[in-house]
Amino acid sequence: MKDDTADRGTKGSGPTRRQLGRVAVSLGGALTLAPFPAGPTDAAGATRPTGRPTLRYGSPQRAGLLPAHLRQLVADAEAFLGPSPSHPWYAGAVLLAGRGGTVALHQPIGMAVRYRSYDETTDTGVEFPAAQQIPMTEDTVFDLASVSKLFTSILAVQQIERGALELEGRVARYLPEFGGVGKQDITIRQLLTHTSGFRAWIPLYKAPSYEEKLRLIWDEAPLNPPGSAYLYSDLNLISLQLVLEKITGRSLDALLHDGITAPLGLRHTRYNPPASWRPRIAATEDARAPWSGLDRGLVWGEVHDENAFSLGGVAGHAGVFSNAWDLAVLGRTLLNGGTYGRARILRPESVELLFTDFNTAFPGDEHGLGFELYQHWYMGAMATPRTAGHTGFTGTSLVLDPTTDSFLIVLGNSVHPVRGWRSGSAPRVAAGNDMARAVAVRPAHGRGAWFSGMASSTTATLGLPGLDTSSDAARLRCALWWDTEPRTDVLVLEASTDGGASWLPVPFTTKRPGGRPLHHPDGTATGWSGRVWHHLTADLPTARHLVLRWRYTTDGRYVGRGAYVDGVRVEAAAGVLFDEARPADAARVEAAGWVPSAD
Repeated sequence: MKDDTADRGTKGSGPTRRQLGRVAVSLGGALTLAPFPAGPTDAAGATRPTGRPTLRYGSPQRAGLLPAHLRQLVADAEAFLGPSPSHPWYAGAVLLAGRGGTVALHQPIGMAVRYRSYDETTDTGVEFPAAQQIPMTEDTVFDLASVSKLFTSILAVQQIERGALELEGRVARYLPEFGGVGKQDITIRQLLTHTSGFRAWIPLYKAPSYEEKLRLIWDEAPLNPPGSAYLYSDLNLISLQLVLEKITGRSLDALLHDGITAPLGLRHTRYNPPASWRPRIAATEDARAPWSGLDRGLVWGEVHDENAFSLGGVAGHAGVFSNAWDLAVLGRTLLNGGTYGRARILRPESVELLFTDFNTAFPGDEHGLGFELYQHWYMGAMATPRTAGHTGFTGTSLVLDPTTDSFLIVLGNSVHPVRGWRSGSAPRVAAGNDMARAVAVRPAHGRGAWFSGMASSTTATLGLPGLDTSSDAARLRCALWWDTEPRTDVLVLEASTDGGASWLPVPFTTKRPGGRPLHHPDGTATGWSGRVWHHLTADLPTARHLVLRWRYTTDGRYVGRGAYVDGVRVEAAAGVLFDEARPADAARVEAAGWVPSAD
């Protein structure tokens, strides 16, 4: 089930760079592969670690994180235990965040089991007696829902490594029955990137037998020609499960154990948890019609998704249970390039496929193999073109940011007691914003820089005093750092010659270390800039009284990491007109919404 809370072929020993290049050609040449970052970049003010870390608990300082923002992450998460806006978004959650090999936050909040049923006549949850309610703990196990798709995707990439599966191979090659009614050209890649043309979901649980469920898939015609559109669909990963089981002769749960959980020591990750686990599992929904397709009562210790339940609890799209620590180990493994300790589950070239956008034809729906990329709607300000993750309908999420080598896990039971109580993805976004803020941005010069903040529906301005640029050509120089929600949140450099009655954009050029100059003819910066400082230059208009300002405007939805300005200096042939380093000049800066920041 989709958590819709937001409005290539190789054989032999694994994909090589040359083979990955052929993949780019097969996608029309739009795919550009960058080296997979194994650790934090200098953008975060940290050094790249040596080796491949394994996880241990440590302080925020040890992780290179700012403690105040991790405390805020917990406080923000706790706010959603109350009305959000009418009902709690979740009854409880487990939060885990870290960087490198250090888990700096592992915090349970709220209740794992609170309600025994849902009263639809009063729209209230019927609580268990207090003595029977179960608090969240660090080790609480969750039904991951669609986060399960990541495990299936990794298993598929393992088979690509081994030459048993071709990324550009047609699904019907492996499952001949699949190839009817317009599906004959659907490829494995299209299943993994949700570009097969399948509709989002069909009620497989209504079919009385396994064979009849398969018949529904065989008879399902795509809504769109394969490869022509992005449409998230559970049927993609269910079909991929059938392929994996066919080519290996083994069930998906056995593949999960042998390919991922056993090598990595994930002792709390599996399909169909035994009854002995039930007291440690977060309850989900009072599943009854009309909001659920099946009348099951309180679902607790069994998979919530109706189709996965009807498939015996083992499905490619849902059904995996896990806890925060196990997910952190999996995330650390991928950030390590496929290794954890002495275990390797993927080669670095294979991990590259998970963090590389194959959906360049569908901006806004960036997708690696199985992993979603650059999705502000649940990643918040952690989102970058390389940030990978997934959500689950039950309230779960995993976010991995290779740029800063950081990871964030939010596991909530947001369908407890009923799925209609939560809307949107605000807790995930808030956690992503706080985690992004916890990674310091070091000033380019000295001890501080101007920071725009990260508020939605806001306009912040940073203005210089009036300058006389009439005598000769004047030029602005400064350092600029920006990372905003693309297109909707925009930073503008503008000037006024009439005392602020009207403003015109000032074109500028930016250059990052080792990069080429980037021209901004409209005077704006938006989107992703690499989270590094850029050197900015701008030729200024000639005027007796020229006022310059930065204006940062955000929309009402999501934000990026914001913008920083440092080392502002205006020069002319006759001398320096303004220098932020001079206290007298700095005192004349007018900042509305911008604040001096040392992080």
